[in-house]
Amino acid sequence: MTDMFKIRLPDDSVREVAPGATPADIAAAIGPGLAKAALAARVDGEVRDIMRPFDGDADLALITAKDEADALELVRHDYAHVMAEAVQSLFPGTQITFGPATDDGFYYDFAAPESRGPFTEDDLPAIEEEMRRIIKADKPLVREEWTRNRLIQWFRDKGETFKAEWAEELPEGEALTVYHSGAPGADGSWLDLCRGPHLASTGKLDPAAFKLTRVSGAYWRGDQANAQLSRIYGTGWLNKKQLKAHLLRLEEAAKRDHRKLGQEMDLFHLQAEAHGSVFWHPNGYMIWRELEAYMRRRMDSAGYREIKTPQVMDVRQWEQSGHWGKYAENMFAVPDIVPDGEDKAPAVAKDADWMAIKPMNCPAHVLVFKQGITSYRDLPIRLGEMGCCHRNEPHGALHGLMRVRQFTQDDAHIFCTEAQVVEEVRAFCELAERVYKDFGFTYSIKLALRPEKRFGSDADWDKAEDELRNAVVEAGMATEEYGWEELPGEGAFYAPKLEWHLTDAIGRTWQVGTIQSDRVLPERLDASYIGEDGEKHRPIMLHRAIYGSYERFIGILIENHAGRMPVWLAPVQAVVATIVSDADTYAEKVAERLKNLGLRVDTDLRNEKINYKVREHSLAKVPYLLVVGKREADEGTVAVRRLGADKHQRVITLEEIEVELTGEAKAPDLRR
Repeated sequence: MTDMFKIRLPDDSVREVAPGATPADIAAAIGPGLAKAALAARVDGEVRDIMRPFDGDADLALITAKDEADALELVRHDYAHVMAEAVQSLFPGTQITFGPATDDGFYYDFAAPESRGPFTEDDLPAIEEEMRRIIKADKPLVREEWTRNRLIQWFRDKGETFKAEWAEELPEGEALTVYHSGAPGADGSWLDLCRGPHLASTGKLDPAAFKLTRVSGAYWRGDQANAQLSRIYGTGWLNKKQLKAHLLRLEEAAKRDHRKLGQEMDLFHLQAEAHGSVFWHPNGYMIWRELEAYMRRRMDSAGYREIKTPQVMDVRQWEQSGHWGKYAENMFAVPDIVPDGEDKAPAVAKDADWMAIKPMNCPAHVLVFKQGITSYRDLPIRLGEMGCCHRNEPHGALHGLMRVRQFTQDDAHIFCTEAQVVEEVRAFCELAERVYKDFGFTYSIKLALRPEKRFGSDADWDKAEDELRNAVVEAGMATEEYGWEELPGEGAFYAPKLEWHLTDAIGRTWQVGTIQSDRVLPERLDASYIGEDGEKHRPIMLHRAIYGSYERFIGILIENHAGRMPVWLAPVQAVVATIVSDADTYAEKVAERLKNLGLRVDTDLRNEKINYKVREHSLAKVPYLLVVGKREADEGTVAVRRLGADKHQRVITLEEIEVELTGEAKAPDLRR
C-alpha cells in the first residue's frame, strides 16, 4: 500500500492524502465554499500554486482574499502575465522580458516590433480589452519543469532573443519552471519562464479590478548601453471596489503633488542646470527656516551640541571608513588640479590627490570626536549637524524633493558606552515621537536587521540588534499600536537600524527617521575614549535623524497638508487685501501691527476685484485673508477669510485678530 502524506492544518488537525494530491483537493474536501475561495497555498511556509502536488508530509495554510498581502501579490503577478500574453496576441513579433508585481500593481517590459515602434498610451485600451478576454476565457495556469537547454531552444525558436540570453546564464542542470496559460500544447496556449506561484486559472482574476496606467521607456537589464524597451504599468486589485478606492487615492495624490503645489505656492523650482538640486524661493526657504529653528530647539533641549564639518574630504578618509569601497559610484569625486598654460583649462595632475564631496556626515563627526582626549565621564557626547550632503543618484531616479542629489539632513551622532546604548536609543524614540506628533503624523517603527554583505562580527551584530530591540521595548513602542515589525536583511552594511514610517493624510507611508547602532565605524576610524580602568575603549556610535532630509520632509509635509501648511509653518501667514483704494492706508497699518507681533504678513493693494484676490491667495494657500474696505477702516475691524474654512467671512476687531493669529502662529510647545 502506498504511504499516505500527513498534512497538518492551522487548527492542528491532520489529513492524510495520497501522493499526487494537491492543496486544492484538501480545500474541496473541507467544503465547496473554501474550494472556491482558495487562491493558493502556504506549504511549510512557502507560497505555492494550489494545484501543485504535495512532496511529502507538510504544514498547510490555504490563502484566500482575506490574506490580503499574499493574495494581492499573487493576482498582480497574474495580471502581469495576462498583460504580456495580451500584448503578444495583439502585436505579433513583440518580445517579452520581465514583469514583476509592484507595491500597487505590476509592469512588464517589451521589445516592440521594429515595424511599429515603441508602445504608447494609445495602445492601452486595446491591451486592456484583450486582457479581459483572456481572463474571461478562464485558461488554466499550468506549471512545468523544463531543462535549461530545452528552455533556451524554445525561446530561440520563438525569436525571443532577450529571454534566450537570460536563460543561457541560468545554472546548468537546474530544473527551471515555466507557466502555461492554457493547456500545454493546445491552440492559443502561451508560456513564460517564471518561478511562480500563480493562481489556478486566469478566471480567478477579476476583469474589472485592474487598469493599465502608463507607458515609459526602460533598458534591457537596466543598462543604458542595452536595447531600449517599452515598460507598460498597471494597477491590479482583488475586486472593483479596491481598484476604485486606489484610483481615487491616485487622483487625490495628483492634487497634492508637491511639485505642482511648489510651483503654485512659489516655493521652489528644479532645472537642468542643476539636476537633482533645489532652487529654493523665499516662500519655500521660509518653511525650511521654521523647520530648522524648530529642530534646533528640540536638539538643544535634548542635549545635542551643534557642529559644522567640511563638504569635501580626502578620499583616503572615505577608504578608511569603508564608504569608498561600498559607495564610490554614488559619490562625487574631485581631483586636485594644476594649471596647464594660461589659455587652457586646468588639467589633472599626474599624482593628484582625490577628494570626495561627502555623501554623509558620519566620518567627519568621528574626526570631531577624536580631537583631544575623551573620558568615559564625558559620555554620552551628542554631536548634531544640519549637514549638506551630495549623492550621485541616477538621473532617472530623481523625483522632485523626494529624491535629490543635494540634500541636508538633521543629522546627529551619539558617542556612548555600551552600557548607555539602550537608554540613548530609548530617549531618541521618545524625542522622535514628540516631533512627529507635533506635525500631526502617526507612524510605525521597524527594526532593519543585518544584510548579507556587511562589516563586523556576528557577535557585534547580535549585540547591536538586541540593543535597538530592547530600547523600543523599554520605550513601550514594540507593540501592534506602533506597527512594530522586524525586517530581515534590510540593515545598512555597518549597522542595524530602527526606521520610522510616517502615515500621511491619504494613507501613504514614508520612511523618514532612523537610528543605527554602529560598532564598525569607530573601529575603522580608530575612535576611542579612556575608560574607568585608564585604558582605551571603543565608543558605540549611534547615527540618527528625524526629518531624514529637509528636502524630502518638506515634500511630505506639502503633500500631507495639500499645501495648507499649519499657520506656524506657512510662508505667508496672512494677507491684508483691500476692496477699495480708500482703505490702503488702513491695510498698511493693520499689516504693520501684525508684523510687529512677529507674524509674516503681506498686503494686496492692487486695483483688482476682491474675488480675484481671494482666488489668487487661496491658490497660494495663505491661511488668513484679511479683507478691509472703507467700513472696516472706519470701525477698526477686519473681515476674516480662513483658508479651507466655511466661505462665510467673520468681521472682528483688530485686537481680536491679533490674539487669534498670534495663537495660531505659535510653534509647538517643546514641553510636550
